[in-house]
Amino acid sequence: MSEIFTGSFTQQETLPEEAIEAAMAVLRHGRLHRYNLAEGEAGETALLEQEFAAQVGAKYCLAVASGGYAMATALRAVGVVPGDKVLTNAFTLAPVPGSIAAVGAQPVFVGVTEGLTIDLGDLATKADQAKVLMLSHMRGHLCDMDRLMQICDAAGITVIEDCAHTMGATWNGVPSGRQGAIGCYSCQTYKHVNSGEGGLFVTDDEEIAARAIILSGSYMLYERHLASPDPEVFERVKYVTPNISGRMDNLRAAILRPQLRDLDQQVARWNERYQRIEEGLRDTPGLTIVERSEAESYVGSSIQFLLLDWSAEAVAEVITRCGKRGVELKWFGGAEPAGFTSRYDSWRYAKAQSLPKSDRILAGIVDMRVPLTFSLEDCDLIARIIRSEVAAVFQAN
Repeated sequence: MSEIFTGSFTQQETLPEEAIEAAMAVLRHGRLHRYNLAEGEAGETALLEQEFAAQVGAKYCLAVASGGYAMATALRAVGVVPGDKVLTNAFTLAPVPGSIAAVGAQPVFVGVTEGLTIDLGDLATKADQAKVLMLSHMRGHLCDMDRLMQICDAAGITVIEDCAHTMGATWNGVPSGRQGAIGCYSCQTYKHVNSGEGGLFVTDDEEIAARAIILSGSYMLYERHLASPDPEVFERVKYVTPNISGRMDNLRAAILRPQLRDLDQQVARWNERYQRIEEGLRDTPGLTIVERSEAESYVGSSIQFLLLDWSAEAVAEVITRCGKRGVELKWFGGAEPAGFTSRYDSWRYAKAQSLPKSDRILAGIVDMRVPLTFSLEDCDLIARIIRSEVAAVFQAN
């Protein structure tokens, strides 16, 4: 009899008791708005910013309403205006090109490698087409960041890092989000810390930080931030920077602070699960494991594998067969967007581009969440199910 997995791919762990208690304290005093403070009170949001800046080694941090808002704010803060071109990954999720379109700019897509990272050769070829790169560390895969920064620095390209899937990861010991001018992080439920929605923005550039804080809706209350530039920096930008309100509130900040303190422990737990699944999938006929660089420390909150050069019908059959056994897989080769999954040719607000090498890889990418609610035995079972169904379809074709 075939094994069946009965767990949930969307159920997150409950929030830690410390986060629940902190949230209750905010609810009891009622000061949810980040600038509504009692005498002598710093506020949960300002403390979150201060703590996260220290955690990743940044000078400045801003907490905002979502990761997508953080990215659009980053683009505005570095001076992107309507009509500008912005480089970005062909393999990413819709909020990344969406942030570019939101400011009236035009995405220019850069290809993807079999390691699921941005194609640095393609980036070098397109480096003269734009002055900003919105780099998506899609599904937690970090490219050779040293080489990427060499290419971008030589071409005068400002790098904004989308770290929605790499909070807690490093490249050669440098936290993700700290190589470019700005790092943007998501605190949405399926990311590495959970406030339902939310985002964090870090930078070492004082004018970028000041513009971002005003953009987020600080009015003239920026002195209530703890991880921000000196007041005179705001004087240089306050009259020419619009308010596009997207603040985080004290309730979400209170929930996040204890989770960030536990992040290293959570990363270790994710990676233990990821590695069990990866081990179970190795040497499956027709299946390619996505190998990781020794320079990369990653967060295994999702796992991807490749069914390279399979027909669309065969990949779809694997997805269906695994689904019938309780294993939810997502596929980036489908002709139409499905759920959270779409691809660069789905985003028709961007000019059509031809990326045949990337099309081949996208057609073979299979993706799966790895919630911390899974036990290690669950991971072993999931790997056995995927392995058996991939092997069965491969042999039949």
